Amino acid sequence: MYGERMRKLRKERKVPEKKLAELMGVKIRGYQFYESETTEPTINALIALADFYDVTIDYLVGRTDNPM
Repeated sequence: MYGERMRKLRKERKVPEKKLAELMGVKIRGYQFYESETTEPTINALIALADFYDVTIDYLVGRTDNPM
């Protein structure tokens, strides 16, 4: 679920993968692994994404459909 949410937010806001990878401290391929759910993001990466998109971590990981 987190990969789907990450992809949806990125596309809606037209943010390049490279920018998100830098924000999360990974290479672009590492970010792509998160979106494909091949690997799980660290808690620090989730916090960075939640702050960047102004959503909750619960929303990112699919525990709620309410982004706030």
